[in-house]
Amino acid sequence: MPLNSTRGAGSAKAFGFTAGGVAPVDVDYLVVAGGGGGGSGSPGDANARGGGGGGGGYRTSFPGGTKITLIKGTTPITVGAAGAGGGPGNSPGGRGGDSIFSTITSTGGGGGRGSPRGNITNSPGGSGGGAAADGGDGATEGGTGNTPPVSPPQGNPGGSVGVPSPTGAGGGGATGAGSGTPAGNGATNSISGSPVAYAGGGGGAPGGSGGSGGGGNSDNSGTPGLGGGAGGRTGQGTGIVGGSGIVIIRAPGASGPKFSVSPGTNTKTTSPAPDGAATILTFTVPGSATYG
Repeated sequence: MPLNSTRGAGSAKAFGFTAGGVAPVDVDYLVVAGGGGGGSGSPGDANARGGGGGGGGYRTSFPGGTKITLIKGTTPITVGAAGAGGGPGNSPGGRGGDSIFSTITSTGGGGGRGSPRGNITNSPGGSGGGAAADGGDGATEGGTGNTPPVSPPQGNPGGSVGVPSPTGAGGGGATGAGSGTPAGNGATNSISGSPVAYAGGGGGAPGGSGGSGGGGNSDNSGTPGLGGGAGGRTGQGTGIVGGSGIVIIRAPGASGPKFSVSPGTNTKTTSPAPDGAATILTFTVPGSATYG
């Protein structure tokens, strides 16, 4: 039984294959996972400084990459949820949810480490979560990015801190690693018809700035729908939530009438493109794309 979508442009058309009289169509994609949550501080420790969450994994074919070929049928779409903030008590933020379209999976951003010296359990991810302030106990490392590895890389590592460090480190982003309190920047993409930045890291606490692409500043959440990491928590208490991910599919405009999306929260629009109008399917919640 044939799959509804296959990796590699033109593979079905090379054999003149159609499904129910509907010719296969090559589409571009942007798949951004949910951003990681911010690290929390230990109760009773007013000097706790959590690490920022990593941006969600960022994978795209636009522009100039290998497209996905869709045939008639329905393709499920997974949109990664935001990573939860770390619970009170020196806990790392939660890893963001994975986003999936066809053969493409982007991994959720790693959670920022809890302060002081919180564990690294949730810190690896699409981009890694930032380290927490060490309280003078020793250096701490940020989480690894591009985990699991794909090519081109889906993200970068979170920042590490030295000895002693008064601040937590920023999370990694799609185009840069976290370093000190600043976070790594995300990547700008025009697949929707307008340039938008996605998958920025969250800033380390206190005072760290989030990366472009929805990364939250210290003590602020990541931006929903952009896959940004949350900022780290300053002082004791629960960490901050990351930003949810997004999936965008770009198809030739002529194929637009053959596409539908569900549920209704997701959208189908038309956008100007250099070669004519393009059909843009945008998924902000899990759903499906039906072709034919």
